[in-house]
Amino acid sequence: MSNMRNDWKLKEVLELFDKPFNELLFDAHDTHIKNHKKDMVQVCTLLSIKTGGCPEDCGYCSQSIHSEEPIEATPLMSLEEVKKQAKLARDQGSTRFCMGAAWRRPSNKNIDRVIKMIDAVHELGMESCVTLGMLSEDQAVRLSKSGLNYYNHNLDTSREYYTKVISTRNYQDRLNTLKYVRESGIKVCSGGILGLGESRDDRAKLLIELANLEHHPESVPINMLVQMEGTRLYDNKKIDELEFVRTIATTRIMMPNTYVRLSAGRESMDESMQALCFYAGANSVFYGEELLTAPNVEVEKDRQLFNKLGMKIEGDNDQIDKLNNSKLPKIEKKQNIYNLKLIN
Repeated sequence: MSNMRNDWKLKEVLELFDKPFNELLFDAHDTHIKNHKKDMVQVCTLLSIKTGGCPEDCGYCSQSIHSEEPIEATPLMSLEEVKKQAKLARDQGSTRFCMGAAWRRPSNKNIDRVIKMIDAVHELGMESCVTLGMLSEDQAVRLSKSGLNYYNHNLDTSREYYTKVISTRNYQDRLNTLKYVRESGIKVCSGGILGLGESRDDRAKLLIELANLEHHPESVPINMLVQMEGTRLYDNKKIDELEFVRTIATTRIMMPNTYVRLSAGRESMDESMQALCFYAGANSVFYGEELLTAPNVEVEKDRQLFNKLGMKIEGDNDQIDKLNNSKLPKIEKKQNIYNLKLIN
């Protein structure tokens, strides 16, 4: 395992970004195979357990009440529906089940209900992850005592660019939640979004914020902006595909032991671009047809791509062994695990 650094400077990170493309990818791939099982991909599933009605004004998000075309708010999903979706995700090869709720911060009553969902995920033999907004120190401790494995709380972009994307909270609010999560003993999942209109300097500064934490996040999701109608960032200029791959490679070099996850925006990437990202050090994906409110690559297409690339799903159970050694049957759209039954 490579030594973890927490002293990255902007100049040296920009020098990584500026390397000739093939040299950067070679260095990133070399770092990757020294620290992770090669040709293995971690598969996670993300389920929206409470959609819409969020008071935050994130410029990229249709779940915000500030969006011109906000998604209709839904109540918190029933425990039985969560169990059903988690079991289906497990049977399709996911080893981690992440549940997201569109809250600024959860109430203690809602924490109680989410803890029951976490218990249900663990009963299925899966790792748990939640993303619920900002947490208090006490709430982080409660989630830790429940056995929660991961908490996702993205920084989104650089400290300097953050106010151009979000005004209803500040960057330190995000860092405080990460601090409480880490101190409680929960593993950290935190990354960012590319294509918000940020510069390369902003992308480098985002990675510096993450890599210079006392402990690197165990998971770093790198998202490509999914443009949602009605949001302030709709019709933003898309990030160059090779720049996205460069960011994946730089992330891998700076945080060698971290799982680097291809997250939102993957449905717009062709197989060649995804293959470059995997070579550059990405070793985790979200599996399924939808990420919260954005489309994602279908399960069957993912399996076909993994087969083409000679990649295997990471995990150690009979179900994953079976999936790695057999063809996944065609899944009809009606079986979309995000056709959700909600309670009032």
